Amino acid sequence: MNLLRSLIATQTKRICGVNLVKLFSKSSFNMSKFKVLIANNTIPPIAREILETDWKHNFNCSLIMGKFKVLVANNTIPQIAHDLLKSECEVRVCEAEREQILQNIPGIDAMLWSSHLQLDKEMLDKAGPQLKVIGTMSAGYDNIDVEELKKRGIKFGNTPGVLDDAVADIAVLLILAASRRYIEGRQAIEDCSWSHKNGTQWLLGQDVSGATIGIVGLGGIGQAIAHRVKCFNVAKILYTGHKEKPEGKAIGAEFVSLDALLKNSDFVICSAPLTKETDKMFNAESFSKMKKTSIFVNVSRGALVNQPDLVRALKEKQIFAAGLDVMTPEPLPPDHELLRLSNCVIIPHLGSATWKTRNAMAERAAKNILNALKGEPMISPVV
Repeated sequence: MNLLRSLIATQTKRICGVNLVKLFSKSSFNMSKFKVLIANNTIPPIAREILETDWKHNFNCSLIMGKFKVLVANNTIPQIAHDLLKSECEVRVCEAEREQILQNIPGIDAMLWSSHLQLDKEMLDKAGPQLKVIGTMSAGYDNIDVEELKKRGIKFGNTPGVLDDAVADIAVLLILAASRRYIEGRQAIEDCSWSHKNGTQWLLGQDVSGATIGIVGLGGIGQAIAHRVKCFNVAKILYTGHKEKPEGKAIGAEFVSLDALLKNSDFVICSAPLTKETDKMFNAESFSKMKKTSIFVNVSRGALVNQPDLVRALKEKQIFAAGLDVMTPEPLPPDHELLRLSNCVIIPHLGSATWKTRNAMAERAAKNILNALKGEPMISPVV
């Protein structure tokens, strides 16, 4: 009996490669009474698989896994993510400030990220080699050093898809507000310049009905925007990107070059991701190609736009108006020149800001993390 117990313990230690495995039993030698405790959650997946199959099946042992340590690097993350993670992991929470994160990151196995901060080599070094997975509560990840994650074998997932509808709604809001001169209308009310004497030509805007809509980046968000603008009886939807997409044909959108889109569109809507290729792609040259009656809308990332060039285009009436949910920097300083332009509608990066969407994003990020920790596929993996 003692020999068998010794063999079991030795086998488990050999499989796990750690000295943190303990066997507990009651006085009678009944294998169903045994509990195998893995007090180190960094064991190889093959060892875990053997324990969960052979031992659990053949000996009817119950398996207790040590809890992974997860850092939620933002104390405003929706509760659903906390509940999911706490059900299986040891969770610590900190504010989305660099120093706070650096203080709390050592020794963690996973991190839920939701911040404008750069997730870089310094943070990863501080975390330690046991870091296995990062889940971000966003679709974009231009502030995360993905190449460094690849080098270290750290899994990484984001939350595309779940925010498409909310962001597309904001795009429509900006299309309407910019084309119908919302800022000027509001100012007229506040400064008492709204009068019947203004006549029939006062604050005339641009029609969406019958317009040509150009979408730069026909991903999930771009497609959701296309579906919405079709309801306004637009004349045509153009799109551009790396290649023609079958989704474009399904929507009834036409694939064209960027130049053709800029020259022919009444509304140019940016929903492309920020990459080296798209950085500052909207600049003086781009705006000079657009119609003087056109409206520029950005719901992607502020860095896709050369902001001084946009200011100049708006001031010099090279384009009719702009609607921005994103800009550089964020938050925009209250004395920024864009805020003084009556033909520029600005909202504070509200694209995904609905209760339903933020909860769905938090849930997806948490599930990505849990799946990766269990050795299962992420719902939406990047790395």
